[in-house]
Amino acid sequence: MKATGVVRRIDDLGRVVIPKEIRKTLRIKEGDPLEIFTDKEGEVILKKYSPIGELSEFASSYADTISKTTGHIACITDKDTVIAVAGGSKKDFLEKSLSKELEEVLENKEVFKSKENNEIAIPVTEGEGRERIYNSQIIYPIISDGDVIGSVILIAKDAAKSMGEAEYKVAQSAAGFLGNHLEI
Repeated sequence: MKATGVVRRIDDLGRVVIPKEIRKTLRIKEGDPLEIFTDKEGEVILKKYSPIGELSEFASSYADTISKTTGHIACITDKDTVIAVAGGSKKDFLEKSLSKELEEVLENKEVFKSKENNEIAIPVTEGEGRERIYNSQIIYPIISDGDVIGSVILIAKDAAKSMGEAEYKVAQSAAGFLGNHLEI
């Protein structure tokens, strides 16, 4: 555990303010759920809660099925990181932070579908930049109880392949299933 040097007092309602710098670094926004843990030494640990992250093993199997069905790279993300990858390099995607561009697409509850194979695609992970041009891409947000909790992403590996209506429907179905599965 890393010390920050920041000390805060608990107010009369039992609240503690997490400093803005820490919230920014950890990408914690107003309304984000936090999970609370305690350990034997009396430490209280706050962790950003990810309902999709709870299903990472299931998400991995689901991504594998999507990839085998479509022949494309399949990624399943929560709001911050890629939690499952199939059909492509895990080291390029798995457990990496999402790009600002992808976060913006999710925040706006947008569905992204590249129209042509030569379009510049949205970077999936932070630091990826636009130098990696995917041949074709679909990003479908996972929505649960009206809130975006992640996304299903299909990426064409082959320049000869593009995303059609079938791939769009697969991404839509996967996102809908995961969103319904996680509704409270």
